[in-house]
Parts: sequence; C-alpha cells; structure tokens
Amino acid sequence: MADIHDLTALEQAAAIRSGDLSPVDITEHYLARIDRLNSQTGAFYTVTADLARQQAAAAEKLAVQARAAGDPSGVPALNGVPIPIKDLNMVAGVRMTLGSTIFAENVATEDDYVVAELRKAGIVITGKTATPEFGLPCYTETKIGPPARTPWDLTRSAGGSSGGAAAAVAAGLAPAAQGSDGGGSIRIPSSVCGLFGIKPSRGRVSGGPLMPDLSGLSIDGPIARSVADAAALLDVMTCNYPGDMYYAPPLPAGQTFLGHAQREPGRLRIGRSMAAVVPGATVHPDCVAAYEDASSLLADLGHDVEDVDLPFGPDAVPMFELLWYSMATLAPIDPAQEGELLPLTRYLRGKGAAVTATELIFAQAYLQAVTRPALALLNSYDAFLSPTLAAPPVPVGYFDEVDPAENFERQKRFTPYTALYNISGQPAVNLPLYWNADGLPIGVMLAGRIGDEATLISLSAQVEAARPWRDRHPAIW
Repeated sequence: MADIHDLTALEQAAAIRSGDLSPVDITEHYLARIDRLNSQTGAFYTVTADLARQQAAAAEKLAVQARAAGDPSGVPALNGVPIPIKDLNMVAGVRMTLGSTIFAENVATEDDYVVAELRKAGIVITGKTATPEFGLPCYTETKIGPPARTPWDLTRSAGGSSGGAAAAVAAGLAPAAQGSDGGGSIRIPSSVCGLFGIKPSRGRVSGGPLMPDLSGLSIDGPIARSVADAAALLDVMTCNYPGDMYYAPPLPAGQTFLGHAQREPGRLRIGRSMAAVVPGATVHPDCVAAYEDASSLLADLGHDVEDVDLPFGPDAVPMFELLWYSMATLAPIDPAQEGELLPLTRYLRGKGAAVTATELIFAQAYLQAVTRPALALLNSYDAFLSPTLAAPPVPVGYFDEVDPAENFERQKRFTPYTALYNISGQPAVNLPLYWNADGLPIGVMLAGRIGDEATLISLSAQVEAARPWRDRHPAIW
C-alpha cells in the first residue's frame, strides 16, 4: 500500500470523502515527516501543529457528517488536505517573518485574501514555508532558519522566493503548496525541485489586503507534483476583491481549471526561443538538452513548434531592475534596523532609495510600451517554450559568496527567462520533464496568452500523460 505522501492532493481529498483516509491521520503523517526532515530541507520556518490538528479534526467531522447524510455537496474541494502557506502571506494568529529577523516575532492579525480562499476550500495549514528576506532574491537563505535545499541534492539551493514551498512538496512534506511569483519565484524553485508550478495571469488572484504591487509583477499561485493538483489549487486560489488593481476575466460558466486538466488541448501552434535578454547570460548544455527534448516531445504530440525571435530585448532589463529596487523599499523598516538586514537586502533597498519618481514612472511606462508589440507576437501562438533557467540547481551559498552587486548579477544570469512574463502579465508554467546525468531536475517553461491558463493546463496535462513525472522521487522521499 502506498504511503500517504505518495498520494496527490486530489487523491487525498477523494480518500477523505470516501472515508478511506482520515484528515487527522494525514495531518499527523505530514507533521511527523516535517519533524524528521525539515532540518535537512529547510522547508518550513514555522510549523503550526496545533492549528493543523484543530483544522484536521474539523475536516474529519465534516466528512463524517457528509457521509452519514449521503450528501457530499457541502464538503469543500480540498477538505482535510494539508497545504502550507508561504511566509510572505498572512495567516491569522500565526507568525509571519517575511524571511527577516526584524519580523521574527511578527504575528498576523488576519488572513490575507488568498489564504481566506484556501481556508474556504477546507485545507489544513501545517505551517509557513521558508522565503528569502522580503521575497527579493531567487534563493532562500536567511537568518530565520536553515537554507531551503532541493531534496534532489541537499548541497544545492531550492531556489526562491518560494523555495520552502517547493522543498516541502518535493520532499513529501506536503502534497502541494501555495507560492507567489514576482520575477519567477514559483517557476524557479519548481524547476530546481522537479515540480509543476503555475504563475497565473496578472489579476487572476487577489494580492490584498497588504500594500498592493503597483507594477503588477507579483501574484500567488500553486506548486504541486501533478498538473491536476495545481489546477485544482488554482481553482480555489482564484479570487478578486473590491479595490484590486488588476482583474483577470473568469473562466466561462461551468468551467474549471481542473476540468481543463482533463481535456485534450487539440493541435497547438507553439513558438520557441532560447535567447536570453540578460547580457552575459549563457545557457548550460543541460538546459539546452531539456529545451530540445521538450521541443521534440511537443512535436511528437502533434503540435506545430516554430523558432521565433524573442520579442523582448536587453533594454527591458534595467527598467525591470528599477522596479525591483523600488519594491525592495516597501517593507516598513525603522532606519535604525537597516543594519540587521542581509547584505543583499541592504544593497537592493539602497538602490531603490535612489530611484526618483520620474525614473520609476518612466520604467513602468517603458515596460508597458515594449510589452505591446511583444504581446502582438506572442498572442499569435497558443504557447511559447523556453528554458526555465539558464543553469542547473546551484550550490547553497553560491550567490552569497560574492558581494551584493555581483550576487544580483549572478541571479540575473541564472534566471534570464522568468521575469519576462511578470512584465507582460502572461501565465507561465514550469514543466519538470528532464533530469541531467547528476540526477538534478532541469525544467522548461511554457507561457500562454493573458487569461488563458486553461490552454497551458490542458497542454501540460497532455505532456505529463506522455512523460509522467509524479512518481519520480529524490532519495529523501
């Protein structure tokens, strides 16, 4: 018989509804694994064992009542399924560190909107997953806890900023997880941890009620082992609230993202490019191999795959940097506490403090201007393929071994593809299709038209069926 952590989130939800598994037993199983493996993976900053047990008991009561009444209609979609929350998000009564020792004792007074939606779906919150300081870099190494490591090689980084979330799912500490993505922060850790992750379209998921991301770069999304799990999680995370700056049109009535994971996509036109807009970025042969392998697979599945000149140039990079520097200044820090921040955070905040209002507005306008012709090209394709990253997972400490300026340059060269779709607002996914000779996962990325996560999900599910990955596990499993 399979262990509980071998089951997908949807399989666990179905077993709870049928009475084959208890939410209490599932929760205890995961809490035991977290207790045993978290020090190695660095996945969780805070484990909410008491809250999880309370929620599991309530989920069990609801499932028992529904079975007794013969009416499962009142049982939420993910009733009793453990889903951890990234430590950039608020969970009422739970510590929210933002990855910084300055906020080590900070406790949220309310749920943020996406957490509220997840609660409505019946999830069990087992804890808060590790994130870098203020979610700024593409790796997760802070003073709050041990580094987040990819379970495929515990000497290497799990990426960031949803590094803890990806490490948790890849190590079997959670069946799926909530993450967020402002420049690749779902797709980067999904790639280095061998997982499927979705950055939704701009406006698909509310970012409230915290201070809004005026640039529209950041959004919450799911990380999972299967396309269906990620689609189901996106269904429950999708929300808009009054005052949201951005809004994505909903699916047609009666449709769900999970439903699209169960549909054939039809024959699609897929563009592809391996060009990297970041000056000095070179693509590792393993990433080239993964890209070519994915291209061949898509063609074998009957899709038309075409080489396309990338519709973004290196001129977009400094404009994006200005936005990133400015976002680094948003955390409310007493000037007397700046010295407690990590060197990279201080560097980014210093650069941000020097950005003028004119420069910030121009950067935003410039990126909007270059996005218009880019989308005119990209929208002529059903999907667009590229590598997710330019290199395999890097060793823990790789970025921090140099001064902050070079650290930031290394991050840009490592992740020259992902931020393009935060700029454009398009949905994008990481597909875990390839492992190199060292057994390290190497992801590829598919982007879609704005608002069309459905096609990406259908295509990803077709790819997963042709080349299954969910039963491929690291040794720590």
